[in-house]
Amino acid sequence: MVLLATAVVGSGASVGSAAQQAAHSGGVAPAAQDLAGLFAEGEAALRAGELDKAAGAFRKVLTADPREAGAYANLGVIAMRRQQWGQALELLQKAERLAPSVAGIRLNIGLVYYRQNDFHSAIAPFETVVRDRPESVQARYLLGLCYFFTERYGDAVTALEPIWADESSDLNYLYVLGNAANKAGRSDLEERALTRFVELGRDTAEYHLLMGKAALNREENDKAIAELQEAAELDARLPFLHFNLGLAYLARADFEKARDEFLKDAEIEPDVAFDYDRLGVVYAYLQDDAKAEENFRRALRLDGHLSSSYFGLARVYQRQGKFSLALGAADSALRMDANNANYHNLKGQILMRLGRTEEAQKELLTATDLLNTSRERRHSELNQGELPQPELTAEPRVQ
Repeated sequence: MVLLATAVVGSGASVGSAAQQAAHSGGVAPAAQDLAGLFAEGEAALRAGELDKAAGAFRKVLTADPREAGAYANLGVIAMRRQQWGQALELLQKAERLAPSVAGIRLNIGLVYYRQNDFHSAIAPFETVVRDRPESVQARYLLGLCYFFTERYGDAVTALEPIWADESSDLNYLYVLGNAANKAGRSDLEERALTRFVELGRDTAEYHLLMGKAALNREENDKAIAELQEAAELDARLPFLHFNLGLAYLARADFEKARDEFLKDAEIEPDVAFDYDRLGVVYAYLQDDAKAEENFRRALRLDGHLSSSYFGLARVYQRQGKFSLALGAADSALRMDANNANYHNLKGQILMRLGRTEEAQKELLTATDLLNTSRERRHSELNQGELPQPELTAEPRVQ
């Protein structure tokens, strides 16, 4: 049995350990019985949260049988729980090569990417799970969210609409579906989702949080603050409430209030990289470079794909005259978002200070071209790109 990383005790996707299959057939050899016992020991420890014990048991299984897919898969789950994403991916991919028909392994591969906010990479494994298990609400929801976050709104609707019966009591689902339907030109579905959203949410904290977020996306900051403060009166410890209040104050350049809100959210949700990323921005504007660097680095430890944190570090180092470090950070940001005009502009400024004039001019010209050809308005430095939406990434319940 492969335990899904999201599974509660007692649930999961069966992979069928060769040792277990042998132990349940007639004429079992003692070695097979031993392996089945080790596998069962590892599963029990994993369910109990005893990760070291579970890992030890599964490694013993692999010592005896290096082609045991279930052991690799469960070691991958252990690495996921430890947030060791590179190791988790390597182990799960080994398991997939040995058991390519097991959808649960591919679901966990998708989750490794998803939990790092690498939604583009998560799409392919989730698509294969939906293809093989079209009845899986979890896989469809995750795939729909990935499509939504990568602006494939029509595909998001296609993935999410079929699970209405299961998820239409979930405000996040209704919010995402309604917004995706709006972008995809499905006014009928948009009205259906948003009507249900208002009917179900009414005076809940979650409703006011999402309404505040919608106002933030429209740059209606005063309205957003009013909605979010109403949510706070109902549930002051609602995850991501203070994060979005921080975004609203940041957009108004009220850096002290923004800082206080991000700190509150980090206390509630200590593993959310976006809190530290935005704290880095706030501290940079407050001229506290040490705290800015500390928070940008903490954000990157939690999510190595946050280009905005590399950009923030580059600006801090530029101000300190550490131009080589600044250039390295700017290059890291551009590796993740090569079409960001602000990143090219900053790199050009840094290269100019390093005396690399020709390269600098190329970067500045690229920045100008990107701005001229972009159909989007230029984002202010307080809002470097699309607003983060961590409140929408909550994984669906395991069915």
